Amino acid sequence: MKIAYFDCISGASGDMILGALVDAGLSFERLQSDLALLGLDGYKLKSQPVVKNGFKATKVDIVVKEDVPERHLAEILAIVENSQLSGEIKGRATALFTHLAEVEAGIHGTSLDQVHLHELGGIDTMVDVVGAFLGLQSLGIEKVYASPLPLGRGFIRGAHGQIPLPSPATLALLKGIPVVGTELNFELVTPTGAALLTALAESFGPIPAMTLTAVGYGAGGRDLPIPNVIRLLLGEINSTNAAVTETLVTLETNIDDLNPQVYDYLMERLFQNGALDVTLTPVQMKKNRPAVQIWVLCRQSQAAELEAVLFAETSTLGVRRALVERHALERSFQTVETPYGSVQVKIAHLEDGRTRPAPEYEDCKKLAQEMGVPLWEVFRAAQNALNT
Repeated sequence: MKIAYFDCISGASGDMILGALVDAGLSFERLQSDLALLGLDGYKLKSQPVVKNGFKATKVDIVVKEDVPERHLAEILAIVENSQLSGEIKGRATALFTHLAEVEAGIHGTSLDQVHLHELGGIDTMVDVVGAFLGLQSLGIEKVYASPLPLGRGFIRGAHGQIPLPSPATLALLKGIPVVGTELNFELVTPTGAALLTALAESFGPIPAMTLTAVGYGAGGRDLPIPNVIRLLLGEINSTNAAVTETLVTLETNIDDLNPQVYDYLMERLFQNGALDVTLTPVQMKKNRPAVQIWVLCRQSQAAELEAVLFAETSTLGVRRALVERHALERSFQTVETPYGSVQVKIAHLEDGRTRPAPEYEDCKKLAQEMGVPLWEVFRAAQNALNT
């Protein structure tokens, strides 16, 4: 499996992403010919090598011949739908532009069909978005990851006048994504960059385990105190037997005044809302008070919702949150037939090629209760069925 990791050294924008793809090996001529399928006139694509704080990088510019200051969502979707792009690219572009319009409508308090996309509806944004999808497809990338995103300060001028940084659109697009503030008075992450990375990335965190095959640098337009580039790492993982590294979130809180009967309901609610794991650990707190530490493991997209559950269902006044890296074995599933009924078996694929099967507990429990037999007999029957 080919994967890509965007290291957002100084943020991200649409043209920086395109530059990184070209610098990492994407044929610029192939990108131009593929973009022609969009059927969009009025622009010219340019690529040139530049140096940013000693880093050689590729700068891709979209030179717009005729400025189109604003479009409605329906106009953009019509361009995409009437193009010669593949169904997959059309679907991804339609979803992204619809999400952008929803964000803008929420910011300006208007309906989806009335919102003007202004800068986000311009030719350059459409080329950035579709070009990024096409470039990753051309390079054969199957999964994308990214680093946490640095955010700048200050103001920029937009269609509605002075806009504080990070822009409201960028912040709305980055909900649930790890970010870090900087002292730089520049726009580091544009709305287009935010929309692309949130649509593309499986997760945001450290570099995943991979065999590195290529590195590319995409340059931004400004000269900053730091290298104004986004770094793209391309690599390969064995999709069958290799373990997968992913960035997850842990939530922790200590409770010393909660009715013990509540914990069963709390754990059930946490799992219903996407928790991957929940543990309760007895601890000794200040003033020698016995307490329970609640620990929740979840994906980044579910962290805010699960945090809300902890505040609503417990007496806690604060929840600790941290990013963690999990190295997890690839898993597959197989259903086997036993004398008692069907049982699903989870199969872990070890890195040396061996497998480790385990019958699903809930399936075995249900059959044991229905058939009136010991649980271990159902487990053994599932193992025997798997071995035959």
